[in-house]
Amino acid sequence: MKKILFISVLAISLMAACKQDHSKIQAEAQTFIDAYTEEYVKLYSATSEAQWKSNIEIIEGDSTNAKATEAANEAYAKFTGSAENIENAKKFLEHKKHLTELQAKQLEVILFAAGNNPQTVADLVKERIKAETAQTEKLFGYDFKLNGKSVSTNLLDEVLKTSNNLEERRKAWEASKEVGKGLKAGLTNLRRLRNETVKALGYNDYFSYQVSEYGMKTDEMMEMMRKLNKELRPLFRELHTYARYELAKKYGVKEVPDYIPADWISNRWAQDWSSMITVEGLDIDGILKTKSPEWIVKEGENFYKSLGYDALPASFWEKSSLYPLPEGSKIKKNNHASAWHMDLNKDVRSLMSVEPNAEWFETSNHELGHIYYYMTYTNADVPPLLRAGANRAYHEAMGSLMGLAATQKPFLVQRGLVDSNAKVDQVQNLLKEALNYAVFIPFAAGVMSEFEKSLYTDNLPADQFNKRWWELVKEYQGVVPPSERGEEYCDAATKTHINDDAAQYYDYALSYVILFQLHDHIAKNILKQDPRATNYWGNQEVGAFLKSIMYPGASKDWRAVLKEKTGEDLNAKAMVSYFEPLMVHLKEVNKGRKYTM
Repeated sequence: MKKILFISVLAISLMAACKQDHSKIQAEAQTFIDAYTEEYVKLYSATSEAQWKSNIEIIEGDSTNAKATEAANEAYAKFTGSAENIENAKKFLEHKKHLTELQAKQLEVILFAAGNNPQTVADLVKERIKAETAQTEKLFGYDFKLNGKSVSTNLLDEVLKTSNNLEERRKAWEASKEVGKGLKAGLTNLRRLRNETVKALGYNDYFSYQVSEYGMKTDEMMEMMRKLNKELRPLFRELHTYARYELAKKYGVKEVPDYIPADWISNRWAQDWSSMITVEGLDIDGILKTKSPEWIVKEGENFYKSLGYDALPASFWEKSSLYPLPEGSKIKKNNHASAWHMDLNKDVRSLMSVEPNAEWFETSNHELGHIYYYMTYTNADVPPLLRAGANRAYHEAMGSLMGLAATQKPFLVQRGLVDSNAKVDQVQNLLKEALNYAVFIPFAAGVMSEFEKSLYTDNLPADQFNKRWWELVKEYQGVVPPSERGEEYCDAATKTHINDDAAQYYDYALSYVILFQLHDHIAKNILKQDPRATNYWGNQEVGAFLKSIMYPGASKDWRAVLKEKTGEDLNAKAMVSYFEPLMVHLKEVNKGRKYTM
């Protein structure tokens, strides 16, 4: 009996000692995390401000903003990649089982940030930052010319959307690609610098480094991308066949080509073909032209407010850059829409060039999705280091979800943008949506992901950049250039993300899968409506559902979030199901036509 009592007392003592050790490790880890966070937020905010200035104020020949950005980025890199921070994070993660889940997640974020900036190769990191800044300036400071006259990318896009003159279209498309020539050397250099930088912390290459944030390896991510393409291939095959024949008819070309010339499509990278369809009764361009750009953004804010979200902070309106610069402005800015969480707290901004049309109406709702995600996970339960999406794709999914919701008929009727009696051809509407969402998958999961995997993981030779790009475009998108494109061009580099948001375009492909899973759940389980004809406006239950996903930020595992909210793991079933009626229609329309994909 005494022996049993002794063993019990010993066990209790050991448990108490173990608990004490746990508490000590947690306390020490928390002290490190708190000190790191305080400095990190300061440097992150300074870097955001410098990068913001470099994006909204590009002056030819003036490197003031570029130098300020370089300096801020270097300070950020020096801290996040310091040997001391790496050593401390690794030391505490060795005792991961003794840490809280939040502590472990924050330490993993600290190590991931260090992976891009290890100060064990400080000179390399400094060189990479300088090269990235220079590449951004070249890209966004480029003087596009059409027929010898300086033009904006908005104007080039307008030509590709509206002109039926193939010569005019070809000139506009080729003008949009000229910027790539001057970016090739920079991209080659950035590939070297990015790969060598992350290798210093044990990653194989930059693509593998970016993929690791999902808790995956490169092969796993590429397998997922290829599976996604395979699942949607039957629909894309029908869409490609339909588009070839319809575009040939539109441009008066008697012999239908096996592959679509890139200048036949309104989007410069053929990632969205939806402008080739106008849905009678849902064409809102006409009424939006009577609105102001300011109205477009305010209407987006009103949508979120109707779901129970707060109004945007006054600072959003004061500090954002939302509208195009005046014609003839000596200052240029990045015209690619984006959302910014400047200080991981209350300072949220958006960079857009909003014009009153349907495309910017959807884009504005999309960008505000990011802004409201920032605002929602900025709360006392989510530490600053975990103020991010459940994964990067979730951020895009939230934006795209709201963009889709804002373009369905019941919603547009609610907002007075479409007559309630307007007759809408549902199949045509689905076709327009598919030419956006479904057509995007081969570009995002195929061309972009495969090219960047080739670039970083396979070390694609620089004299094969354009060859590889167009091989992938043909294979996945069924698109070819209007004429031979030699290696003096670098058409991949004309895409913003290749330069400054590298090796993570699979985010967008995954976001569309997540978007349709969430939308399907909202439509069927909350709204009790057809997923193809919903109206989110004013539904506080929808708002509460979205907030429940946004609120934890990156403090919960992304797979667990999706399973908990929809009852399913990641899959493309909802997306395929959404377009099933269209598949039936297209198979009928394409009878007797030649398939080439």
